[in-house]
Amino acid sequence: MAEPVFPLAGKRIWIAGHRGMVGGALVRRLESEACEVLTTERSLDLRDQASVRAWLAEETPDAIVLAAAKVGGILANDSYPADFLYDNLMIAANVIEAAHRADVDRLLFLGSSCIYPRLAAQPMREDALLTGLLEPTNEWYAIAKIAGIKLAQAYRKQHGRSYISAMPTNLYGPGDNYHPKNSHVLPALIRKTHEAKTGDADAIEVWGTGTPRREFLHVDDLADALVHLLVHYDEAEHVNVGAGEDIAIGDLARLVAEVVGFTGGIEFDASKPDGTPRKLLDCSKLSDLGWQPSIGLRDGIAAAYADFLDGETRGLGA
Repeated sequence: MAEPVFPLAGKRIWIAGHRGMVGGALVRRLESEACEVLTTERSLDLRDQASVRAWLAEETPDAIVLAAAKVGGILANDSYPADFLYDNLMIAANVIEAAHRADVDRLLFLGSSCIYPRLAAQPMREDALLTGLLEPTNEWYAIAKIAGIKLAQAYRKQHGRSYISAMPTNLYGPGDNYHPKNSHVLPALIRKTHEAKTGDADAIEVWGTGTPRREFLHVDDLADALVHLLVHYDEAEHVNVGAGEDIAIGDLARLVAEVVGFTGGIEFDASKPDGTPRKLLDCSKLSDLGWQPSIGLRDGIAAAYADFLDGETRGLGA
């Protein structure tokens, strides 16, 4: 493994978006490092330029991990395109510009695998970016994330900043969003299957044909990978972060049913959109940097379901 380019010992690191699933996992992961984790109050609106500049000018962390974002599944993206584009553009632009103004020289921007063309060659390499048309059901979010990558690269090129970007695959795990309308596919399946089980339903309905393939990474694995990149990576090109394998949505639904203990049927509504046919990341670049995931999908789903049940007992399952 290469020598660290940014040792964490003694550093003050701001996790922007620490209340989210990824931010929370990063806070947990950094507890084992000899660094200070900075977080903000809910009153700091990252879409507000003046507020972000003032906060960073006062706190001046040594590094920033920009994990804050407005996120959601196909339905949410399709229903609120302006929100997904504007909010994520403003978050990226405000934090990256304010970091430069405050002379914060280390920043890790977090994107999404949806930045790649809808029909990109599989598995998707980093150099597939901007080589084709985006998936229409999430292009608003994708465009904002592409802009964030380019901002990080631009500040590196023009100002010599040590800003990097990571593109994770589909995520799940503790702190996930299980909202019936705004969640991603795996947490949506966990909630839907649990409710079918407890309600003695005969079957669950899954959007689409069940044939699209998706890759899933546990959020604790992502946090570990991001810390690895923060310490060891310092180049302009973004880095894919994934599990290295994918699964058909239909098979995923059956796996969730097994974990949850639902024995009813699974019905696919082909009138609903499938989204991108396949999304599998080529993570050879990250592997060459010395990192591999450690949490298998079945074990990860079981842990996520336990977290969902705990959320229900605390009134957070709705």
